[in-house]
Amino acid sequence: MTYTVDKLTPMLTQYRAIKREHEGVILLFRLGDFYEMFGEDAKIAAGVLELVLTSREMGKGRRVPMCGIPYHAADRYIARLLAAGHKAAVCEQVEDPKKTKQLVKREVIRILTPGTVVEEHLLEERANNYLVSIVHADGRWGLAAADSSTGEFMVTEFTGADAPEEAREELSRLHPSELLVRAGDGPAAGLASAASGDGCSVTTWEADAFLAETPAEFLKRHFGVGSLRGFGCEDMPAATEAAAGVIAYLKRTHKSGLEQLRGLRTYSRGEFMLVDAASRRNLELLTSLRNGSRQNTLLWVLDQTLTPMGARLLRVWITAPLLDPKTIGRRLDAVQELYDDPVLRGKLREQLRGIRDLERLVSRAAAATASGRDLAGLRDSLKRLPGFAATMGGAGDSNGGILRFAQDDSERTAVGQERVSCPGREGGDAASAASYRSNGGAAGVGTPALQELVAGFDPVEDLCELLAGALEEAPPANVRDGGSIGTGYSPELDELREARAHGKEWIAGLQERERERTGAKSLKVGFNQVFGYYIEVTRPNLHLVPPDYQRRQTTANAERFVTPELKEYEEKILGAEERILDLEQLLLSDLRSKVAAEAARVQRAARAVAEADVLACFAEVAARNRYVRPAITDSDVLEIRGGRHPVVELTLRDERFVPNDTRLNCTEDQILIITGPNMAGKSTYLRQVALIALMAQMGSFVPADEAAVGVVDRVFTRVGASDDLATGQSTFMVEMTETANILHHATRRSLIVLDEIGRGTSTFDGLSIAWSVAEHIHNAKHLGAKTLFATHYHHLNELADSLPRVRNYRIAVKEKGDQVIFLRQIVPGGTDRSYGIQVARLAGLPPEVLERAKQILWSLEQRDNVGEVGARPAVSASHAQPADQLALFEGAPDPLVEELRRIDINTLTPFEALNRLAELKRRADDAGETRTREE
Repeated sequence: MTYTVDKLTPMLTQYRAIKREHEGVILLFRLGDFYEMFGEDAKIAAGVLELVLTSREMGKGRRVPMCGIPYHAADRYIARLLAAGHKAAVCEQVEDPKKTKQLVKREVIRILTPGTVVEEHLLEERANNYLVSIVHADGRWGLAAADSSTGEFMVTEFTGADAPEEAREELSRLHPSELLVRAGDGPAAGLASAASGDGCSVTTWEADAFLAETPAEFLKRHFGVGSLRGFGCEDMPAATEAAAGVIAYLKRTHKSGLEQLRGLRTYSRGEFMLVDAASRRNLELLTSLRNGSRQNTLLWVLDQTLTPMGARLLRVWITAPLLDPKTIGRRLDAVQELYDDPVLRGKLREQLRGIRDLERLVSRAAAATASGRDLAGLRDSLKRLPGFAATMGGAGDSNGGILRFAQDDSERTAVGQERVSCPGREGGDAASAASYRSNGGAAGVGTPALQELVAGFDPVEDLCELLAGALEEAPPANVRDGGSIGTGYSPELDELREARAHGKEWIAGLQERERERTGAKSLKVGFNQVFGYYIEVTRPNLHLVPPDYQRRQTTANAERFVTPELKEYEEKILGAEERILDLEQLLLSDLRSKVAAEAARVQRAARAVAEADVLACFAEVAARNRYVRPAITDSDVLEIRGGRHPVVELTLRDERFVPNDTRLNCTEDQILIITGPNMAGKSTYLRQVALIALMAQMGSFVPADEAAVGVVDRVFTRVGASDDLATGQSTFMVEMTETANILHHATRRSLIVLDEIGRGTSTFDGLSIAWSVAEHIHNAKHLGAKTLFATHYHHLNELADSLPRVRNYRIAVKEKGDQVIFLRQIVPGGTDRSYGIQVARLAGLPPEVLERAKQILWSLEQRDNVGEVGARPAVSASHAQPADQLALFEGAPDPLVEELRRIDINTLTPFEALNRLAELKRRADDAGETRTREE
């Protein structure tokens, strides 16, 4: 708004001064029981929130647009503003209107943006809410990500030619709610543009607007350290600047010291299997391709976690599987122990069941937004931590179902990997077995992964005791309702409550006492906000009113009075009420500060709980779904016996899932060309192999009879066909772009899944591209990746004759007359049929279309059989004439060919046509033999 000062009322002058400091943010200005918005803010909010747009006098006959929302319902309105991509500043009255005759003082106490919220109702409980800052400087890309609702804060940096693509992929994996980009940072702005198309809010900031010192000095001051070396980012200038931008932005929005962000973790993408955005989408790791929900995804199958922290950690593990075999083995050891001991697993999960969101509860305390009910939830969760620690501490006792390794290491499985036997389940790799023996792996010793969770575990019992002594058992949701602080915590509060109670008791007995004193049986004591407590006497009894009654109000049928004694008690009661509420506010604020001071301890406990939750979840899912422990090796071998698709096997209703074997390596069986009809299960098979590798490197058991997984550095998938309308890319362009990304970034340790490369263009173009791609993967010195290649280009079967590491496989089918039965089994050898017409019949195409398709297919196949080229496709049956059919069989003049041209296949059944063709072929062969003898 641009109004001159002399035209503004005092209230609007105050509004404009505050608004000037918060441009680009919708200002919620507290007026009594409403938050009001003015000017352009009002116009925007009215549209988003479907509010009535009104106006307000601003002086000298001028009016300003305005709209408002009730303060008690502000949360749901703010949520809608944030969902629409807007930011909101909450401007509160910071002094009591009753205690001032001047304009009430107001201040912005909180700025809410998509990436900075900590309020429960604005967050998805089982997913992180990241604020990410990205900086490009001197050829480096720095990325910092913070979830202020959980206290997680991490940085990484990218260098080299692939740095922009790596930054883009990491941004996609984190899927932030808000992205910070420094003004003038053109390359980072390019990434921001792509992120905004994915639903991310983008905020541009000026470096000097937040930082009055160097980024490194700013971070050191925030953390209270003399060097960033302890965080591992002292030599990462771009990451340091990104991290400083995050902290500065959060301090500006939260108006607090961010006690929940007191640690910083530096990480490298080289620690994890890389799964790009296309592969996460194609494999349906977190969201379904069908409707974008979590239903029928890998997350849907695996998520049996019992705490919000565990659910969020599971999502991280799914999108960032590990690369270090030893670390993976330690996770698998922990899962094995919990799998083998269902009693221990059940006890642990029972302890986890009552633990609420420790991370977010303590973060709300640090942000000064926690209610008494939030603090009580933290208290109740902390009460369960000693039981959790005791259960975990018992994981290694002699009755805990400890992982026991066979003494003979010579046992080997069908897939050629050294194995050891474990009670109740085949599994465990030899390296883990040796590690256990070196650590005393006999009964009575728990797995290191579980021991580490227990070792030094701090149940934060002192904070639990503080909250237990301070809070009522069930505090109200609204702080202003009072009743959050328990008896015995504050002597002053107890005295005020006692005074209030005595006053109410006196007033409760006043009615009977006054009835007896006056003889007015209809006399009663009441209360309203205007007059406070009063004594009401009906008109017929007014003659009984004593002299000390003081008239206050006349109604239609009665008079209302007060007495000096009544006013004295009223002051005691109402004064006590007000002082109680004010004191409770102070005590709650002090409790929040004490909780915030212990945020780091609570967060460490929460992380231990989250990891135990996910490990127990993996064991539970393995027991329910018959999963086995995979052998993790550092070789290039990926072998699976009886592998199953984890999602499809749970969603099948009318048929049994058919398991399949897989053998892939870089020396003999590098590329599997897989042919077969649509709907037979090629895509399911391809995806299940990738999912089994991914699950194994997460530390999960896998859906198979047996599995040996040589660590995979990246999983690439090129599956399906879709346009990208937002960028104007066709189906084929999307397909080629994804394929190019695979060929440029895959390594010998990668796993590539290709489904129908080249189907978006003409047959010969597509076949040529598919053939060349397969050759490149096989022959390129830097590549040689394990590859599953499903195709309908049956010519690709010929690659096995010329490329030594290519193998042909097909989906087995059984033909019965004109029907085909899918056996869902992968068997050696290629096929030259796709059974498209049979599948079309299953899809419900009209019979006449199917019959015409069969005729055209027969014609095209015969053209190929006689070696004709350059023929054009048959025209539609409704316009077909004998001359139209001749184009299918053009060739050199010959009596037999001329006879063939005269055949009208529209008048013949396929069987009759085949007989005629066979006769002509016999005559042609006889004629050829005659010419040979003559020559």
